[in-house]
This record gives sequence, C-alpha cells and structure tokens, in this order.
Amino acid sequence: MKNIVLFGKPGAGKGTQASVLKEKFELVHISTGDVFRYNISNQTELGTLAKSYMDKGELVPDSVTINMLSDEVDRSIAQAKGYIFDGFPRTTAQAKALDAFLSEKGMQVDATIALEADEDELTARLLERGKTSGRTDDTDETKIRTRFAEYNAKTAPLIDFYQKQNKLYSVNGIGEIDQITERIASIIASL
Repeated sequence: MKNIVLFGKPGAGKGTQASVLKEKFELVHISTGDVFRYNISNQTELGTLAKSYMDKGELVPDSVTINMLSDEVDRSIAQAKGYIFDGFPRTTAQAKALDAFLSEKGMQVDATIALEADEDELTARLLERGKTSGRTDDTDETKIRTRFAEYNAKTAPLIDFYQKQNKLYSVNGIGEIDQITERIASIIASL
C-alpha cells in the first residue's frame, strides 16, 4: 500500500495530478474539499459539526477534519491499494495527526510530493482558471497573493517536517500536465 501526500501552492496542479495518478497507480484520491462537501451536503454528524464552525466564520478544528478523513479511509480500505491525500495536511499539527491516524490503521505516509512553481506563473494560471471555474477567489490577484502568503506561513513548514522523515520529494510543477505526471510517477514507482 502506497500513501502519498501531494501539496503545493494554490494553482500548482495538485487536483489535476491527483486525478491522473489515482488511475495510474490505483490509489484512492482523498481531497479534503470533496470530503467536506460530501459530509456537509449529506448532513452527516461530522458535516453538521463542521458547518457549525464554518457558519461562524471559524476554522474547522483538525480533530473534525481527521475524523472525516478517517471515515473516508474506512469506507475504502478493503479495496484500496493506497491513498493520495490532496489538500491535507496543511499544517505541521495536521501532519502529526495524519501520521497518528494512519499508524492506528497500520499505515504510514510513504512520500510527500511538493509541486514547486513560481508565484507569478501560478497567479497567471489561477487567473486563467478563474475565467471558467466559477471560483471567485481565482479571479482576484490580491486574494490569490493572500492565499500564497497563507501557504508560505502555514503549509511551507511541512517541507521541513517531511524532510526530517526522509519522505519529501520536490517536483517542478511547471510544464505540460503529462510531463509533470511523469516526474511524479517516477517517484511513486520507485517507492
């Protein structure tokens, strides 16, 4: 079983790459955003709890997010050959919680793949995506730059966390989609 964490700045291509890689390696793609939307729209107990925080403009506590991810893993573990986590963890505290939760299931993060890309390039990519995605946060350069600052402050420290575990792989996230996929696939295949 291979468990991969895919992270990078907004617009780096995490969702695009996760969709391709899940097919190539028969991994279950767990997108935190999708898990949240599923739980909220289906009014699960965890979804209702998460929505109560969101409605107040508060961040959903890590424990609620981890419980949602745990439920998602439990639903698919019998047939899973591994997981690709997209959008989680976003902080070192979440990474530690993910390690603990996977350890309880006899698993671990095998590799963390960081998609690296220049912020100016990503800004252009997001502004282009904003024309068709319907995401208002992709149409405003100020909001995009704020998301980068948030990433640099909270998520970038994961690089050090996973580097200390010898699980960090940095991949150039600029180029054609299939070129980037091949870069990532060679790492996953070598595990």
